[in-house]
Amino acid sequence: MTQKPEDDPIAIAPHPTSPYHTLSLAQQQQRLRELASVFLKLGTIAFGGPAAHIAMMDDEVVKRRQWLSREKLLDLLGITSLIPGPNSTELAIHIGYERAGWRGLVVAGTCFIGPAMVIVWAIAALYVQSQALPQTEWLLYGVKPVIIAIVLQALWKLGKAALKDKPTIVAAIFVILCFFLGQNEVLLLILAGLGVMAVKNWRNPMAGFLPIAPFLVQAGNPSLPTSSSSANGLSLFFIFLKIGSVLYGSGYVLLAFLERELVDRNGWLTAQQLLDAVAIGQITPGPVFTTATFIGYLLAGNSGAIAATVGIFLPAFLLVAIVNPWVPKLRQSRWVSGFLDGVNAASLGLMAVVVWQLMQAAIVDGWTGAIALLSALFVFRFRVNSAWLVLGGAAIGFLLRLRA
Repeated sequence: MTQKPEDDPIAIAPHPTSPYHTLSLAQQQQRLRELASVFLKLGTIAFGGPAAHIAMMDDEVVKRRQWLSREKLLDLLGITSLIPGPNSTELAIHIGYERAGWRGLVVAGTCFIGPAMVIVWAIAALYVQSQALPQTEWLLYGVKPVIIAIVLQALWKLGKAALKDKPTIVAAIFVILCFFLGQNEVLLLILAGLGVMAVKNWRNPMAGFLPIAPFLVQAGNPSLPTSSSSANGLSLFFIFLKIGSVLYGSGYVLLAFLERELVDRNGWLTAQQLLDAVAIGQITPGPVFTTATFIGYLLAGNSGAIAATVGIFLPAFLLVAIVNPWVPKLRQSRWVSGFLDGVNAASLGLMAVVVWQLMQAAIVDGWTGAIALLSALFVFRFRVNSAWLVLGGAAIGFLLRLRA
């Protein structure tokens, strides 16, 4: 008997945004494989920090696969800005949850973190043998200018969705100016959200109000065991669990937390070792928080690498699982919708600041300027996949190093 096409669970491809629970078992497995493929690739080639990671996710998830609308991606990004933890990793976890529930949450998050963890783990083993960082200047020399073009494209696209009216435009400008004046980025996100919320609802103050306090209060410093005569897997797990539970901000904020816990309080690392660890997190693809993998291996070998990595990333998985189901309900409220609009605009403003900082570090001579301009041409005019551009930038950097 010939099977009809409609009887084959894979023959009829579901719509990209079909709810996961409505799919057949074969379609669910296919969706999980797609998630794994996308985030393994991003975890392997996503250099440049959170702004670049977000730009690449926008390219892969919104533009190429239409898994989410750009407005939905912005909402998820806004929520990640209001909870502690690594923003780009939490965005990956959110996308996984949106696509395939808790299974997608686990698959997207671990696949995004996994490649960077393995790379950092290998570098840590080499570092322990040689007590020196591998030479990677050629890699960053070619890749950093490419990242500028990728992030600029994301800013352009996200800006069209986030800056939808005068209040959001004013909020973005306000955040950029205040950030350069040294104001705390989390405070700026909250102020921008509250400001846009108030402006949009001042004529109808009680319309659709929902509590937003849980998203405005930073988690307290939990009382967890952090001091031990010597580093071991358990003590490292609790230290990094605490850091992952309360840390907002950039890799520089992570540096301050690690210095207090591991250099000043416990004396397990020297200041130079800590700087080397943070440098490894910056020069490798994927989340900067894989610095924890390097430190864990340095202090307690393989078990320490695993314990520290699990500890620092575990809160991100738990927080996203708790917060994500509330995102659609929050958006339905006039008050919270206005608040999210403000936070989205503020996040865009912070990304613009990051682009400026990256440009100063990346474009250092004529060659890097040419790479940045050429990359921008390929990104904006020819829509070349960001993965190919990153690999191309690395190859150019390598060739220029040989030439020198």
